[in-house]
Amino acid sequence: MSALHTDAYSHDMASVQVDGVPEETVEALKSQAADRGLTLTAYLRAELERLAGAAQASDATEPRRPTNAEVVQRILSRDRRGGPTRDEIVEQIRRVRDAS
Repeated sequence: MSALHTDAYSHDMASVQVDGVPEETVEALKSQAADRGLTLTAYLRAELERLAGAAQASDATEPRRPTNAEVVQRILSRDRRGGPTRDEIVEQIRRVRDAS
């Protein structure tokens, strides 16, 4: 990458610094980056974009992980008909407990 291109590229982006990262963590990240043919910086940028859900669908290697709130909302919106009622569950627990 030319110096001009690097300079233009970095002006559009913020910088993030993480202090106190254990050396073994840094080495593991470097290894993961190398396995993918990336620099540590490029690998971490991609991971941060993935975590933030900002990666473009065409570039994303993995889908964005849902937030806890999204998981809870998905669970609450499920159709719960067809399963045992609370009373049936309690009765089964009592039956098993009393049989022991």
